[in-house]
Amino acid sequence: MNNKVNYTFVGFIVLFGITLMLGFTYWLLKPSAEDETRKYLVYFDESVLGLNIDAAVKYRGIKVGSVSRMRINPKNSEQVEILITILKTTPIKSSTVATLTSQGITGLSYINLNLGDNNAPSLEVVGEEKYPVIKTTPSLLQRFETSLDDVSSKLSKTLTRTEELLNDENQEQLTLLLKRSAGFMDKMERLFDDESIKHFHASAKNLESITFKVDNLIPKIDTFVENSVVWEEKISASLSSIMISYLGVKSSMEEFKRAITSGEFNLKEITADIVPTMNNTLLESQNLMIRVEGFLNNYERSPSDILFKEEQIKKGPGEK
Repeated sequence: MNNKVNYTFVGFIVLFGITLMLGFTYWLLKPSAEDETRKYLVYFDESVLGLNIDAAVKYRGIKVGSVSRMRINPKNSEQVEILITILKTTPIKSSTVATLTSQGITGLSYINLNLGDNNAPSLEVVGEEKYPVIKTTPSLLQRFETSLDDVSSKLSKTLTRTEELLNDENQEQLTLLLKRSAGFMDKMERLFDDESIKHFHASAKNLESITFKVDNLIPKIDTFVENSVVWEEKISASLSSIMISYLGVKSSMEEFKRAITSGEFNLKEITADIVPTMNNTLLESQNLMIRVEGFLNNYERSPSDILFKEEQIKKGPGEK
């Protein structure tokens, strides 16, 4: 029984030794933290209340590092310098920005990284900085406070201007304006009572009737103008014919005068040209007078025919 106990103890010692050797080997081969991580600087212009050492640094909700150091920026006392350590596998580009984010209702905060443009170059050290500097954007709380300040400022200006607007003099002017508006509305109400509205409707109907009559009268006026043009053309033709006849008579009379003066007086030859011409002139004059007389008779018998309608000639028995 004692031999069995000794073998068990020896086996335990051997296993323990093998475990120590494996652990020592892993410790020798394990890469250092400096080889797996990289440090970056972040400068915040706002309060970092709730952010502590070892606070999480997250990328799309995944913890990729932590806060290593916090201090006032030696070069600008209005800024807080944050040194963060994150995994090298985290894609940090020149367009990456850091935002201070509140973690629920605990009051604690963490740094959230936003990649930005995936095609942007990797972030490198610039100038005299020891580590690459990640740009920052205002947190939600900071934006809310800024907006609240703007709203408060605008509200204060509005109240100040309202107070200036409602001074004693402007209040008197406003009261006078309200009184005049009330008087004007009262006059308008009396103007548009039931009786006035009825008169307005009656006037509208009369205007509509007048418009209808004018619309009907316009075609008749056009017809009258056309008839007047035709009549003028006929009168003009008759006057032209009379003028031609007159010129012929004038020519004949000059010939007659010349014949008497020269002693070549032949009554038969002279009257052969004068008589037909005078006859035509008298006939044209007679036709013109007949037309003018007929037009005047129609006008005296029915003057409205000129603009409205033509006279209806009464037909005798048996006429169609």
